Amino acid sequence: MLPEEKKNWVRDRIVPEEIDKYLGAGGGDFIPDAEIHRLLAETGEPAAAQVRELVAKALAVQTLSLAELATLMRVRDPELWAELRAAAGAVKRQVYDNRIVTFAPLYLGSKCVNDCAYCGLRRSNPAVERRVLDMAAVRAETEALAGKLGHKRLIVVYGEHPESGVDYIAESIRAVYSVKVQTRRGVGQIRRVNVNAAPMRISELKTLKQCGLGTFQVFQETYDRRAYAQLHPAGTLKSDFRWRLTAMHRAQEAGIDDNGIGALYGLSDWRFELLGQQAHALEMERFCGIGPHTMSFPRLEPAVNTPFLEQPKWRVSDGDFERLVTLARLAVPYAGLIITARESPEMRRRLLPLGVTQMDAASNVGVGAYADGQEKQKGERQQFILGDPRGLDECIREWAAAGCITSFCTAGYRCGRTGKCIMDLLRTGAEGKFCKLNAVLTFKEWLDDFATPETQAVGAALLERELAEVRRTQPQVWPAFEATYRRIVAGERDLYF
Repeated sequence: MLPEEKKNWVRDRIVPEEIDKYLGAGGGDFIPDAEIHRLLAETGEPAAAQVRELVAKALAVQTLSLAELATLMRVRDPELWAELRAAAGAVKRQVYDNRIVTFAPLYLGSKCVNDCAYCGLRRSNPAVERRVLDMAAVRAETEALAGKLGHKRLIVVYGEHPESGVDYIAESIRAVYSVKVQTRRGVGQIRRVNVNAAPMRISELKTLKQCGLGTFQVFQETYDRRAYAQLHPAGTLKSDFRWRLTAMHRAQEAGIDDNGIGALYGLSDWRFELLGQQAHALEMERFCGIGPHTMSFPRLEPAVNTPFLEQPKWRVSDGDFERLVTLARLAVPYAGLIITARESPEMRRRLLPLGVTQMDAASNVGVGAYADGQEKQKGERQQFILGDPRGLDECIREWAAAGCITSFCTAGYRCGRTGKCIMDLLRTGAEGKFCKLNAVLTFKEWLDDFATPETQAVGAALLERELAEVRRTQPQVWPAFEATYRRIVAGERDLYF
């Protein structure tokens, strides 16, 4: 595409009326900067009774207000903080049981028109190889993910560029779904394609809805307007703070009712970011009656030829990162919390008991890297450097040893348990019961089709306990469930409740 054509594409991307319709009467948006700064200026340690009242609210699966979240941020007493950690784990078990949902990221392009200071794929970085995968390469990547590794769920990541616009995204989603690979006993295929992409118009989002889009993610990067302006150069698409901020409003209007939000922690004060993210969740509840399906917590990681990352002012320590994940679990009790392979294995082990519900594994963020066997840390082909390069089998074995069952289930989405329906089920704990059944079925399926003997042994011990729990706690469904489980054992696939 000629440079002038690219300029025209950039110029026409943002639709002002699809921002203004979501703003308040005075033209303001829903990030209350002054209120957040006021709350952060308060320094008094909250009383134990007040903290326990807020914990009780979280355990009742009620969203905390900004002031309530800020109150928990001020807890410093070690005994009270231990109670918060325990409560975070209890909330997760109450809403999601002991499940960990796993997925893999699939990067389809490294071309981008933006120039974000912290990103290895920024347009001014000459050290990065530029490529957008064609459909043959997309299918090859999918074959590796679904056939060799056994993934059922992907988050497909797109740069903001005319070569990876909405038509390309729709075609690539269809290509991913089309792939079927013979496994040891069944057929490997991707059953849910989630998308991490740039903000889009309502009409474009409707196109993606029609081709089977799962969750739609847009991360604000930073909710701090001043930091946002400094990091995203004026004149680039990403410099429009409110176009990005209202992305989920447009998704809801397009009928995409599973949305994921997040901030890139390390671009500004993590406390401001967490309160900004909470304001976003509250706005989603206000606007459409449901909050975010997932919240993600990526932390800054090194990237090739990216000086900003060498000494960032707001780098988040491991201790503070643990605090913010704990607080987020209590603040939005129903939301799935995603911790990615940006983090080290040790850090992911620390966070697992604090309410995490989703983690990726066997991840490779190099474009085209799954199919061609690229080593995992080839900087010129990827956006950042991974912290946890372990394979899926090893991660699943570790999670099983810790008492967590890996779920490959996508049944709820295909049965219509999305949007408000799934939120109601999550708030009451009913979704956890559905998902426990399907987690057991898909875990057994994966063990038989992909696991090493060592992981099969650890997984079998866990399955024995899980089956006993289902029989004890859900006797009314046990006969039908046991019959379905036996069909999985016999080699049938993709059965669900």
